[in-house]
Amino acid sequence: MTFSGALIQNAIYIAQQPPEWPIAAADWEHAAEEKLDPGAFGYIAGGAGAESTMRANLEAFARWRIRPRMLTGNVVRDLSVEVLGMRSPGPFFLAPIGVLSIAHEDAEVAVAQASAASGVPLLLSSAATHSIEDVAATNAPRWFQLYWVNDREICASFVRRAEEAGYGAIVVTLDTLTLGWRPRDLRQAYLPFIKGEGCGQYFSDPVFLSRLDKSPQEDLLTAAATMLATFPNLGLTWDDLDWLRGQTNLPLLVKGVLTGDDARRALAHGIDGVVVSNHGGRQVDGAVAALDALVEVRDALPEAVVLMDGGIRCAADVLKAMALGANAVLLGRPYAYALAVGGRRGVEELIQNLLAEIDLNLALAGGTSVRELDRSWLTRA
Repeated sequence: MTFSGALIQNAIYIAQQPPEWPIAAADWEHAAEEKLDPGAFGYIAGGAGAESTMRANLEAFARWRIRPRMLTGNVVRDLSVEVLGMRSPGPFFLAPIGVLSIAHEDAEVAVAQASAASGVPLLLSSAATHSIEDVAATNAPRWFQLYWVNDREICASFVRRAEEAGYGAIVVTLDTLTLGWRPRDLRQAYLPFIKGEGCGQYFSDPVFLSRLDKSPQEDLLTAAATMLATFPNLGLTWDDLDWLRGQTNLPLLVKGVLTGDDARRALAHGIDGVVVSNHGGRQVDGAVAALDALVEVRDALPEAVVLMDGGIRCAADVLKAMALGANAVLLGRPYAYALAVGGRRGVEELIQNLLAEIDLNLALAGGTSVRELDRSWLTRA
């Protein structure tokens, strides 16, 4: 599949006026900060502890430099990828981000509509405000991200619902079995779930509702507290993956892997792929950068499906991650900022511009396909 970044770029120049929407990831973040209240912005932008993991994610990309190749005759380029049967016009998917209703009232539905329009797949969060079924109605290409709560019947219900609603894979997050220490949220005493934000999967789930004496409409606080009470689940072990593997025939990925040893353990329990991630720096402060962990995981699993997220902000980041072994990357905070600024239209604009930037950067680097990139295209700074 071909995509011309030059057409997008030239249209902006030909208009001879500043574009309607932000261009760079930092521009989207600044615009979102101006639009959102401090609690909501801090929840999206913040991380754990001193936020050193967030900084490490960004700094890791600076330690690798692209080695452009000249006169490769790359008039036609291919940005597309396919991962476990899910195709994307570009080498990125939209990462699972919970509670998007704090960014925009249309929340996950707006993101899913942008996904459907662009063809870039969405990973729907267990902590979404809109339900599995509502998002499926948009016909977006989609996977479902599962938070493995301490009630197995609820987990099994979520998986069944996702399978019945046409989701292409289940991505179970391993790194958030309890919440990290997040100073920005603590300073504001900001936890949106208490108000029912991000509870859509639970409040639409028959198993969860059977645990309540009153419906969420009748007693929101108790329903939200019951949802939060299912969350800590630190007793999980690798052997529990065998039970989850038995719940679905869909491809199953684990998200939050940061070592080669854990990556190998995942595959030993029937997992189809791993997502290298430190949760955008929101869980373990001082953790290894996701890009650095990607190198170790890819070395440990030369042939397996490996995705990564954490610190993706521009085309160069995407290309570096692909060259270091990712089958695709997950884009996180930038699209949440775009949602805050412009709803569905903002997300569409962000996706279009990132595709354009990737195409131009790949063209200038001398590449013909993102899938052909390897470590020979990079050097350590």
